[in-house]
Amino acid sequence: MSRLEIILGIVATVSVAFNIGLILYLKGAIVRLISISEELGDFQQMVSAFALHVKTVYELEMFYGDQTLESLLEHARSFNEYLDTFEYIYTLTDEKELQLDENTTTEEEIEEEG
Repeated sequence: MSRLEIILGIVATVSVAFNIGLILYLKGAIVRLISISEELGDFQQMVSAFALHVKTVYELEMFYGDQTLESLLEHARSFNEYLDTFEYIYTLTDEKELQLDENTTTEEEIEEEG
């Protein structure tokens, strides 16, 4: 074996080992990203349901106009809007587009749960 063949064999071996390591690392990173995407989507749905629930309570006759609930409702809305900036992450695993306010829970779903 010539010196060039030995060097090329070593380079090929290092390249194959590097590529295998890179593939394993990327697979793990993609699995973590998908997991985060699903969790963030679930979190966004919970915040939307919370905002809807606070709005429903605020609109009740006995609580209408309450400043504390109004502040809580505004805070929930702004938090929900902030979560919408991460939509590109939690829609990675979602093939379908949701029709109602980007993943908000409808009033019927709230009534079914509670």
